[in-house]
Amino acid sequence: MTGQDWLEKDFYATLGVAKDADADAIKKAYRKQARKYHPDKNPGDAKAEDRFKSVGEAYAVLSDTEQRKQYDALRAMAGGGARFSAGTGGAGGGAGFEDLFGGMFGQGAPGGTRVRYSTPGSSTGTSGAGGFEDILSGMFGSGGGFGSRRRPQRGGDITATTRLPFRQALTGSTVQLTVDGRSTTTRIPPGVHDGQKIRLRGKGQPGANGGEPGDLIVTVQVDPHPVFSLDGKNVRITVPITFDEAALGATIEVPTPDGSAVKVKIPAGTPSGRTLRVRRKGTTTPTGGDLLVTVNVVVPNRLSGAAKEAVKAFAEANEGANPREGLSALAAQ
Repeated sequence: MTGQDWLEKDFYATLGVAKDADADAIKKAYRKQARKYHPDKNPGDAKAEDRFKSVGEAYAVLSDTEQRKQYDALRAMAGGGARFSAGTGGAGGGAGFEDLFGGMFGQGAPGGTRVRYSTPGSSTGTSGAGGFEDILSGMFGSGGGFGSRRRPQRGGDITATTRLPFRQALTGSTVQLTVDGRSTTTRIPPGVHDGQKIRLRGKGQPGANGGEPGDLIVTVQVDPHPVFSLDGKNVRITVPITFDEAALGATIEVPTPDGSAVKVKIPAGTPSGRTLRVRRKGTTTPTGGDLLVTVNVVVPNRLSGAAKEAVKAFAEANEGANPREGLSALAAQ
């Protein structure tokens, strides 16, 4: 951006804020307009894209305290944005540079001699006198280009969303995203959870004035599985077992997330709801996750005659056993 750009562009009007707006008001206005004119919301709309760029340009200057001071000072000298005119002031012409800069640097040099500024080719100039860009270079940096003195600015972050099947979330997956019209490929690590955000460094909007690029923040949505669920780096599964398996103990076969099966020993006397741990059969993270097997003792809906007699015999053999003993006393506390 050149010095003339600063003279001609009203960044306050671009953002729709007053000239005395504070930093919060400027940021709020920028975010509102950036969302409104973002290319993702206006695909193929060249006017919206230009507006989006103008909003970003205005915010880059007004959000920087030093640049904003320089911008305000220059606009004030130029009367709000008109081009500087060469030559001396007069009734029929524009003000000369000495009049424009006099308000900022004083009315003249010591001894009453006025300091005069000229553009190349003006009759008021003296030998070796610099033009408008030379004057600006002494204030803001060489060449009159204001960017030479700007501080590096980090690019903005970009957000995106991707959806993964449960097994891909467990094992990790490579996904392709389209962000701001450009395609990027990224690796989703194993064991990602539904709603988890992954920050990809340097894949956001480019920085300004040599600043580092922003980040791409990807929110991962994981489809639920009918059997498995994630618990940290572990995987949970609920497995039904019979009463005799729980009472007498048994070895059962349990499916694992990778599609294989593992044998799990059910100790005798295992109650419904107990969780058994199978090491290293959960997620495939570097540290490894476990498979957490919760058993659910299933009571059959229908019993054969022989089964009923067996249950009666069991009840008689355990006569006097009361699993609810002491419950009323606890409830009365």
